[in-house]
Amino acid sequence: MGEELQLGAALGGLELRAAGAAGGRQIRGRFPYGKRAVLSDGGRTGRPRKEVIAPKAFAYRVERRETIHLLVGHSYDRPLASTNNGSLLLRDTPEALSFEARVAPELEAAPFFADFWAALRAGLIGGVSPGFRIPPPAAVPPEEAEKTEEEDPAEGRALIRTILQALLFELSLVVSPAYQETEVEARSGLILPRPVSHLRRWRP
Repeated sequence: MGEELQLGAALGGLELRAAGAAGGRQIRGRFPYGKRAVLSDGGRTGRPRKEVIAPKAFAYRVERRETIHLLVGHSYDRPLASTNNGSLLLRDTPEALSFEARVAPELEAAPFFADFWAALRAGLIGGVSPGFRIPPPAAVPPEEAEKTEEEDPAEGRALIRTILQALLFELSLVVSPAYQETEVEARSGLILPRPVSHLRRWRP
């Protein structure tokens, strides 16, 4: 699809939901807008890099009901649900992008699923990470798609990148995301603990 897909991330509590009468498993999640994530601490000589996803930044493809997938670890070889077949439902508000997915019973026989579900139950899947692209300049002027600013000196010396408009292609359940306030639920009667955040690289 041209330029490289960019990855964002967020943390949250996890919950597992067992199969209903029709089989399958349900996963719910919430990616909050307006939260600041540390992508890089800058190392010894560089500057810290932070990122913010602005409210409704993913609205373009969500509102047009474009195909968006729920994946494990940003791998299209490990799909869980998709808006294309109605197994992934999205709700976009100025506060957050929320989703509800129903994992088909047939996917439980896939080689990757047992490992994924075991890791989820063990609390090793830490949150949600969106895969997106900045729209091309011909469609959205660069200054309307993203901006980079200096952090308030009272808070630090980081460069802060704000994503204003982005083309969302997938949401992934990941082990070590960067944002801290996202919630993910995959119900089966237990609540999994919140993992700690980590530092991710700056994405140009």
